Amino acid sequence: MKKSKTNLRVRYGETDQMGIVYYGNYAQYLEQGRTEWLRNMGFSYKFMEENGIHLPVINLNIDYKAPAYYDDVITITTSLTKIPTVRIEFYYEIHNQEGKLLITANTTLVFVNSATNKPRKAPDYLLEKLVD
Repeated sequence: MKKSKTNLRVRYGETDQMGIVYYGNYAQYLEQGRTEWLRNMGFSYKFMEENGIHLPVINLNIDYKAPAYYDDVITITTSLTKIPTVRIEFYYEIHNQEGKLLITANTTLVFVNSATNKPRKAPDYLLEKLVD
């Protein structure tokens, strides 16, 4: 399945007094990875919202392996686990600059029609990109 890599530097405000990334910030890193994955596919959350689709997260699982620290450069690898239907599922790995695995994670999002707030199938423009 399609995969993307996103590099970020850990900012001071994302850490605790020990210089370790606060666990709740990993959800934001995953969102950044997902956003860049979509951008690499040729569109953005903004484009999808302008075309009547919202993508709320309905499930998030993170397995913490090792901490990230202030000023680390982390790499978020984001991949699709299967062809989306009404749901889209991602798998992530975050590594530090030495290549050490910091976390693995999964998210599930659902495609929602923004006018009706009802689930809908994945848009054709996304599905077409996945079979290229």
